[in-house]
Amino acid sequence: MLVTGGAGFIGSALIRLIIAETDFEVLNVDCLTYAGNLDSLSSVAASSRYHLSTTDICDLPALRRVVDDFQPDLIMHLAAESHVDRSIDNPVRFVETNLVGTANLLESARAHWTRLSGPKREKFRFHHISTDEVFGSLGPEGAFSETTPYAPNSPYSASKAGSDHLVRAWYETYGLPTVTSNCSNNYGPYQFPEKLIPLMILNALEGKPLPVYGSGENVRDWLHVEDHARALLAVATRGKPGETYCVGGNEERTNIEVVRAVCALLDEMLPESEHRPHADLISFVTDRPGHDARYAIDASRITRELGWQPRENFESGLRKTVEWYLENRTWWERVRSGSYRGERLGLAASAD
Repeated sequence: MLVTGGAGFIGSALIRLIIAETDFEVLNVDCLTYAGNLDSLSSVAASSRYHLSTTDICDLPALRRVVDDFQPDLIMHLAAESHVDRSIDNPVRFVETNLVGTANLLESARAHWTRLSGPKREKFRFHHISTDEVFGSLGPEGAFSETTPYAPNSPYSASKAGSDHLVRAWYETYGLPTVTSNCSNNYGPYQFPEKLIPLMILNALEGKPLPVYGSGENVRDWLHVEDHARALLAVATRGKPGETYCVGGNEERTNIEVVRAVCALLDEMLPESEHRPHADLISFVTDRPGHDARYAIDASRITRELGWQPRENFESGLRKTVEWYLENRTWWERVRSGSYRGERLGLAASAD
C-alpha cells in the first residue's frame, strides 16, 4: 500500500492502523512540509513493513520512479495542502499541490496499472481522500451526501473539488479503478495546532486568547481521526470502483460549543491551573473570508454498504483528545518550536 501524505494528521493515523491491524507493507510518500511530522509515526517507524520516501508529488519523474519501484497493490492519496486560512494567504500553492500533484499521481498510477495483469490488475485501487468542503455551505437543515452538487467557496475547497474531478475523469476516461471519500472535520491526537481543537487546547494551556471567528455559530460535523482511518481502510479495500463514499461522525457542533467544551474539560483536568475558568480566555475575532455556515454529512451509504460506523461520539473523542495533548507535551512543543506558533492565518492580505 502506497500512502501519500502519511506523515500528516490523518495519514499518520491511517498508517498506524494499517501496521497494527493488517499485513500490508506500507510506503509513506511525504515530502515533509510544515505539517508533516515523523514523530507521529514513531510507534511504527521500526516496523519492517514501514518505509518512507520524501518524494514530492509535484515532481512527476521522481513520483513515477517511486511507484514503479514499489509496485503498489493500493494507492491511498492523502497528500494535500489542507488548511483554509493558509489557502487564503497562498492560493497558488494549493493549486500546485492539490491539482497538479493529484494529476501526477493519477498518471503514475495509470502507468503502473496498465502494466498489471490477472488478479493484481483486478484488485488494484486508487483511493482519493477528500473533504466535505467541496460541497460548499449548508443551511440549517439537510446533510451532504454522495449526490450533493459541488459548490466550493475557498481556494482550499476549490482545489480539492478540482482534484476530485480529476479522479473521476481518470476513471471515466482511462478506466483506472478509483474510489473517492469525502470526510467531515477530523480531530484527535497528533493534529497540527493550526486547527481549531488543538489550537484552543494549547492556547488555553499557555493562557493565551482563544480566537473564535465571528459569533462562533458556524457548524461542523466532527469525526475522530481513528474512526476516519478505519473508514478509509474499508473504502480502499472494499469500495466499488468509480464510487464515492461520504464519511462523517454525525456529531454536529457550533464552533463556540466546541471551544467551551474544551475549556470545561481543561477546567476539570487542571484544577490548579491559574487560567481557570478557561472560557474567560475566549475572544471573538473578525470572521474568516468566505466562511461556510454549516457542514453535515450523511454517512448512511458507507454504513450500509461497507459496515462502517464511528466508535467515538464527540464527548468521548474530545475527552481522549484533550488528555492526549496534556500527556504528550513533548510532541506539540517540538511542533511549536518550528515555523508555526499559533498566529492567525488567512486574513486575505494583499496579493502583492
